[in-house]
Amino acid sequence: MRMRLRRVFLPIILSALVLFLVSGAGCDLFSDSGEPAQDDTTPSNGEDTTAIDPGWQAPLLDGQSSPLPSITDVVAVVKPSVVAITTEMVSYGFTTEGGGSGWIIDESGIIVTNAHVVSEADSITVTLDDGRVIPVDMSTVAIDAQTDLAVLKVDVDEPLPAVAVGDSTRLNIGDWVVAIGNSLGFGTRATVGIVSQNDVKIGDELGQPLKLIETDAAINPGNSGGPLVNMAGEVIGINEAKIQDVGVEGVGWAIASADALPIIQELINNGYVVRPWLGVGTETVTPTHVFWYRLAVDEGVRITYVTPGSPADTAGLKAGDVVVAFMGIDVTTDYQMVRGIHTAEIGQTVEIVYWRGNSRYTTQATLIESPPPQG
Repeated sequence: MRMRLRRVFLPIILSALVLFLVSGAGCDLFSDSGEPAQDDTTPSNGEDTTAIDPGWQAPLLDGQSSPLPSITDVVAVVKPSVVAITTEMVSYGFTTEGGGSGWIIDESGIIVTNAHVVSEADSITVTLDDGRVIPVDMSTVAIDAQTDLAVLKVDVDEPLPAVAVGDSTRLNIGDWVVAIGNSLGFGTRATVGIVSQNDVKIGDELGQPLKLIETDAAINPGNSGGPLVNMAGEVIGINEAKIQDVGVEGVGWAIASADALPIIQELINNGYVVRPWLGVGTETVTPTHVFWYRLAVDEGVRITYVTPGSPADTAGLKAGDVVVAFMGIDVTTDYQMVRGIHTAEIGQTVEIVYWRGNSRYTTQATLIESPPPQG
């Protein structure tokens, strides 16, 4: 009798367990990541952002230094330069806390992190490795949501330990790397792994236009903005995201240092990143858009708004138009169009093919320098 009961109930129990895992654990495919860019404007953190240091020069990427003897030695070198970032956002009278990690790139107190860690914050505090908690002047927070990078500055009386920056282009698949950060909000932790892939393009999934390093070193919530370092104790990536899904293990990404450093330099020197600017908001056309707006095409990039006085406005583009080609290249996602704008030159005249209603048109627009973020 007991054997029969086991045969009857065991398949039922296993089926229930599978349904639980599929419906619960697999809901969030991408966690701890930035949102895809929807337009070519430069976002603001809600404050008047000023240049942190107009004369700051990025370190030269002159190759990897001699490897340290062990992972313990690597952590000992880098850990004093890693900080925990705590944010507060007030909405409808309620205060929500968040956080992440960052690392000191300059001994004057300049810190690098992810844009998604600080972009919605009303106040920010930084906890140094020695335990000191320092509030951040929000006017020193410079954000570039397009690349998910941000810098901020803390006022200190003495130099802070800055970590060296390495050349990510010299990485090879199989190289050892260490991810360091405020993992899960429990303080600074280190995880080790290898480079699974270099020069990764995620595209629409994360909206990240820079090259990414894929690693199997554990990257958990709270690690965002922290450094991924090589065995010389040099930052070769900024931890950004991981895949969280049933059956997926050890797939995380970090923004490559060689791609990130020019963005970091502009954020420090200018307070924002200067790019070619068209002046539109965009979204990828989906079957829902085709049905709801009665579109004549089922692929393209729908314009959601046009900034008055922008190059797009001068070229005659309007909200509701669907762009199907930009600079002679077919575009089917907003990521492709935004990427096309940003790879063009300021002052360049570009050809845009679009549909309005049931008619196809071609226009030209001259891209200008992106305006500073509005406070």
